[in-house]
Amino acid sequence: HNHPMYLQLRSIIRRKIESGEYPLGSSLPPENDLAKKYGINKLTVRAAIKDLIKEGLLKSVQGKGVYVCSKIEYDLEVLGGFTQTMKEKNIVPKKKILTKEKILANKKYANIFNVDVGEELYYIRRLDYANGEPISLEEIYIPYYLVDRIEGIDLNVFSLYEIYSFYKINPIKAWETLEIAKLSQGNARLIGIDKDQAVYLFTYTSYDEKGRVIEFARNHTRSDKCSYKVHFHNDKI
Repeated sequence: HNHPMYLQLRSIIRRKIESGEYPLGSSLPPENDLAKKYGINKLTVRAAIKDLIKEGLLKSVQGKGVYVCSKIEYDLEVLGGFTQTMKEKNIVPKKKILTKEKILANKKYANIFNVDVGEELYYIRRLDYANGEPISLEEIYIPYYLVDRIEGIDLNVFSLYEIYSFYKINPIKAWETLEIAKLSQGNARLIGIDKDQAVYLFTYTSYDEKGRVIEFARNHTRSDKCSYKVHFHNDKI
């Protein structure tokens, strides 16, 4: 009649996640603390955590710990016509956040997001790496009212799509333009190229099911490191 301890702990953690006591995006208390608190050994704690990782309620990040996440995953193929294909295979991606801060919308961004001038936006500037090499520089703007308190979430651990799912934001449509551009000397240096070298400039505008613009992004990608393929599909088929 007695449930194994790890099953009991699994239920306790699951309840705390569902009740919001362990909020989405937060890190779980360390194994040692949980073992002490519930008077069980670390292996039992590990077994419970492993089960919840399999369920998709927790996410383990090497060297950082275990985080509460969401089961919702989005298929980016539905959103984007472009699939990024790296020239090298077996790629290990990594992101480095350069800037993350609240800013006020000027006229341009007020128009894009259909908000008042001076409305708060969240601005993220980051470098994307493949196999340890910087390949793109991305700037992202999100209306702050949609992601209130996003600054408490580790952007190195969670993708934006995971974060959107925490906030019950459902990106369903995106417009994307591709141009050839050049970077300023400072930005070119960040991705390891000469400022005269052309880069791909992708501009994305993403919408949710209510038709709100939830994200505007600009991505400058090295043209010598990436190629893109586009696929078209007819939803009626």
